[in-house]
Amino acid sequence: MSIEENLKEIRKNVKDGVTLLAVSKTKPIDSIKQVYELGIRDFGENKVQELMDKEPNLPDDIRWHLIGHLQRNKVKYIVGKVYLIHSLDSIRLLKEIEKHYKAKNLMAQALIQINIGKEESKTGVYVEHLQELINACEECKNVKIKGLMSVIPKGNEEQCRYYFKKLKNIFCDLREKSFKNVKMDVLSMGMTHDYKIAIEEGSNLVRIGEGIFGKRDYSIHVK
Repeated sequence: MSIEENLKEIRKNVKDGVTLLAVSKTKPIDSIKQVYELGIRDFGENKVQELMDKEPNLPDDIRWHLIGHLQRNKVKYIVGKVYLIHSLDSIRLLKEIEKHYKAKNLMAQALIQINIGKEESKTGVYVEHLQELINACEECKNVKIKGLMSVIPKGNEEQCRYYFKKLKNIFCDLREKSFKNVKMDVLSMGMTHDYKIAIEEGSNLVRIGEGIFGKRDYSIHVK
């Protein structure tokens, strides 16, 4: 299927109130422009360098999302360029974001990434350390927390629902409380193979790459 056909099919399943984030990592500029021309404005990149390479060559009204692990030494490059950071996972990273955005007198918007399955291969804060990170966020002047993100463990539908429900419960619990600089507006969960289940379980932002662009070719160096 073509990109246009893929997107048409996905839009049938993404209800009103759910943001469709096109994950454009490893994808060339021409493909991103095609998706843009079909009405998508939210694009997600995993790597800072790739985002930096693409951003100057694409329309100014694209909302760039940094969805991959963010190294502290790369924060300075994304200031003023990223609409939403999905991968805040530590107090050390938080302090680095605060420092660089404060220096430019700008406000960072971020999601706290939770490692809901406690997988060693994935980044994200463990649930038992979440409150500590939130406490640190309350002390910030240049970082606003907009919600939560997670990449759940691979599994069958029942297992997916278990982790999505768990994350939604955390999201709802935090939403009932009052924090400085922390609001629960965005629940980013669900990707190409499980986004329909994620939406059913309460996601309001789904991250879809292969479902829109087709299979990735990691042998291609994207400029």
